[in-house]
Amino acid sequence: MAVLVNKPAPDFTATAVVNKDFQDVTLSNYRGKKNVLLFFYPLDFTFVCPTELHAFQDKLNQFRAKNTEVLAVSVDSKFSHLAWLNTARDEGGIEGVTYPVISDIHKTITRDYDVLHEDGVALRATFLIDKKGIVRQQTVNDLPLGRNIDEFLRLVDALAFNEKHGEVCPANWTEGQKAMRPDQAGLKEYFGG
Repeated sequence: MAVLVNKPAPDFTATAVVNKDFQDVTLSNYRGKKNVLLFFYPLDFTFVCPTELHAFQDKLNQFRAKNTEVLAVSVDSKFSHLAWLNTARDEGGIEGVTYPVISDIHKTITRDYDVLHEDGVALRATFLIDKKGIVRQQTVNDLPLGRNIDEFLRLVDALAFNEKHGEVCPANWTEGQKAMRPDQAGLKEYFGG
């Protein structure tokens, strides 16, 4: 599996379903404007997947308030995405999801990000891409392991803090907590020395 951190995010243009309409989405269109949280999920009409898509939707306003766009990708067709978006939440659907749900029917995006599972579906991979188009964080979960969306909000905060202040964010850092200068003196000060 390729490590993409500190490298340019592979660009793509693909069809997404946005508000029950088909639209082309180009990753590089966000460059210079917004961070992107790009996440891959295995398949529409499955079990863990709708819980994650709804969890991202539940926090969407928080991501957008932090100048971060959320984009979802799977290897399903745009028609499958639309059918899933037209299916009620209590029936296992994702009705109410408003961020782009991208179709990677040819699996090119999934391959470019090196998250194609041997079964032909995407792993549960997440990439935080900064405004310059550089991957700053990536995580990849196996198929049965759902994500914690609050951790991605924390990482967006950490990225913004580092970019603004030049300080680094220690373990378990959350917005408002003490950070440190990236040197020996900063480390000693952080630990109270």
